Amino acid sequence: MFTIGDFARYGRVSRRMLRHYDAIGLLRPDRTDPATGYRFYGAAQFARLNRIIALKDLGFTLQQVRDVLDERVGPEELRGMLRLRRSELAEAVAAATARLAQVEARLRSIESEGHMPADDVVIKTVPVVRVADLTGTAASYEPQDIGPVIGPLYEELFPLLESAGVRPTGPGIARYEDAPEGGGAIVVHAGVTVSAPVGPVAGTGVRVVELPPFEAATIVHRGAMDDVLPAAQTLARWLDANGYRSTGYAREVNLECPADRSRWVTELQEPVAKA
Repeated sequence: MFTIGDFARYGRVSRRMLRHYDAIGLLRPDRTDPATGYRFYGAAQFARLNRIIALKDLGFTLQQVRDVLDERVGPEELRGMLRLRRSELAEAVAAATARLAQVEARLRSIESEGHMPADDVVIKTVPVVRVADLTGTAASYEPQDIGPVIGPLYEELFPLLESAGVRPTGPGIARYEDAPEGGGAIVVHAGVTVSAPVGPVAGTGVRVVELPPFEAATIVHRGAMDDVLPAAQTLARWLDANGYRSTGYAREVNLECPADRSRWVTELQEPVAKA
């Protein structure tokens, strides 16, 4: 038999936790001294303790843990619970990975402050271009809000164009504008260059539009679009230093889009005018 102190030490848990498990009936001592109230545990109880800790680490509530250990949850229901938890953990990992990328982008942006290469930004006239696009709405212009909207739009766009017999003739072009409802929301346009007639593409929900020419300050970003912040801020600092002002949202022209997003090449085209 083990005292509560020894059982806690070997089980790598706190005495307070063992007392709580006893109070809620999750793990009762093998014996309690009626005179002193001291708790004693048997070696076989390590197995239940280990299962409790393992299920807790998976994110189950103590009530769910008790139901599983007391076999009030069947095998199929347990598999469903585990699949749900796996999905939740995968989403949390994806969110943490995206947040880490944003933190790293902020760090690179901070580290690049005061370093503004003169040959990174080019002023040029962007010609008229015809694009087929789908639209959606994002909560803000931040990468974590844009990404989950624009990705699925592009995944939907290309099969729709193929089914309608419309072939892309140039790069993808993403563009943005303020949403009519305001509140910081953004209308996201996922487009690709085409030569099809202007107007709706029958039976697809895709619309072909002609974008007018404009004067643009451009910079090339290499890497995933979640990591675009340093390039965008370099462009903004260049505009300020060279007497230009932005007249709208930048377009994102997808020059190279391999499967490895870290190898993407994207040109940011910021509409500008002299300040």
